[in-house]
Amino acid sequence: MQTGVVKFFNESKGFGFIVDDATGKDIFVHITGLNGIAIKEKDRVEYEIVEGKKGLNATNVRKAN
Repeated sequence: MQTGVVKFFNESKGFGFIVDDATGKDIFVHITGLNGIAIKEKDRVEYEIVEGKKGLNATNVRKAN
């Protein structure tokens, strides 16, 4: 599992970005990767990374303890 902090998330559009702790890179996150949770800016999260059509995507996102 990767860890990071939500940079921003637009609930009405259903997407945002997570800053990865290990690399500092922005990882795209779509609402379908959230497993039914709600996230907001500055939330600490855990997730898996998959290769999407336009780059890396976060999936199986959950709030970190």
